[in-house]
Amino acid sequence: MRSAFDASGEDAAAACNALGLFGGGERLVIVADVDRWKAADVKAIGSYLSSPAPATVLALVGEETKKDSALAKACAKVGEVLVYDVAKRRLPEWVAKQFADRGVAADPEACRALVEIVGEDPEALAGEIDKLATWSGGDPIGVSEIASLASGCAEIPGYELTDAWGRRDLRAALLACQTLLDRSGDPVSRAVPALVGLLVGHLGRVRAVQAMAEESLTAREAAARLKRHPFYVEKLYAQARNYSVDELRDAVVRLAQLDHAVKGGSRLAVDLELERALVEITRAGDAIAA
Repeated sequence: MRSAFDASGEDAAAACNALGLFGGGERLVIVADVDRWKAADVKAIGSYLSSPAPATVLALVGEETKKDSALAKACAKVGEVLVYDVAKRRLPEWVAKQFADRGVAADPEACRALVEIVGEDPEALAGEIDKLATWSGGDPIGVSEIASLASGCAEIPGYELTDAWGRRDLRAALLACQTLLDRSGDPVSRAVPALVGLLVGHLGRVRAVQAMAEESLTAREAAARLKRHPFYVEKLYAQARNYSVDELRDAVVRLAQLDHAVKGGSRLAVDLELERALVEITRAGDAIAA
C-alpha cells in the first residue's frame, strides 16, 4: 500500500504494470490519499485504465473523493466506484441495511451499538458487518452478539458505561469504565479525559430530557426537538427517571471537579479520580450517606 503523498499517478500505473509482468495470479495495488492528486495524476491513471494490466486490481482510496470527480469518472468506465457518504445521524440505519443486504436481521439497538464500538468510518463498519454476518449464518444479531464479537475501533465507545450509569448499576459502571480504558489503546492520561467528556455529554442530554419531561413532552416529541432517534430518547427518558433534578445537578458539579483533577488539580492517579467520581455520581443518595 502506498500513499498519494509520495506516489504520483504515473507511479501507481507503473506499479500495476510491473506487477503484471510476474503473473502468478491476481495482484492488488492500493494507493491512499488520492484526493491530493492533480490533473496530471488523474490523466496518468486514465491512460493506464485504457489498457490495464491483466489480473491486477488498482484500488484508489480517498477521504473526500466525489463520485462526479474526474478520477471517479475515469475509474467508473472500467471498474467500480464505492462511495461511503452517509450522514452520521443515519449510520445505524445504514448499518441495518447493510446487514439486511447480507440476509441478516439486526435490531436497531444492535446497529447503534456497532456504531458506538467501531466508530463512524463506513469502511470499518462494513468490515465488521461482513464478519458478523458470516458468523451469524443468517441468524438475527442483537446487542449481546455485537458486544461479544465486534472489534472496537472507535476512540471511546461508551454505551456500556452510560447505560450502566443510567441504570444506577455501580458494579457494571465500574467494570465498563475499566473495559473502556483497556480498549481505548491510548495512555490513561488521554483515555480518562475522553471518558470524562463522554460522561459530561451524556449527562447533559439526560438533564435536557428531564427538563422536557417536566414540560410534559413525550419521548417522541423530545426526539423531534433534539433531532434524535425516538428509541435513543426513550432510553434517555428512562435514565432521567432514575435521578432527581438535584442529583443530576450535583453530578455536573462533580464532573467539573473531576475535569479539574485530571488536568493536574490532583496528585492521585487520573484513573482513580475517575473511579471515585463515578462511584459518587452513580450510587443512590442513601448509599452515599451510609
